[in-house]
Amino acid sequence: MTKKTVRRREVLQVLGASAGVAVTVSGPLVEKAAADGISDEEKRKARYQADSSEVQNFYRVNRYPSK
Repeated sequence: MTKKTVRRREVLQVLGASAGVAVTVSGPLVEKAAADGISDEEKRKARYQADSSEVQNFYRVNRYPSK
């Protein structure tokens, strides 16, 4: 009886090939990106509001003295 040794590289090649086959068989897993349904006007709309409470809080906290 001949004992065959299995090398680490051969095992990794088999695992990699089977993973590639599993991905192609299951079909595309990529969904449509959320930004694809937004118009160009919506993409260019200004979202920064200087008077918002978050922006005011940011600048207030940054005025704290450094240690």
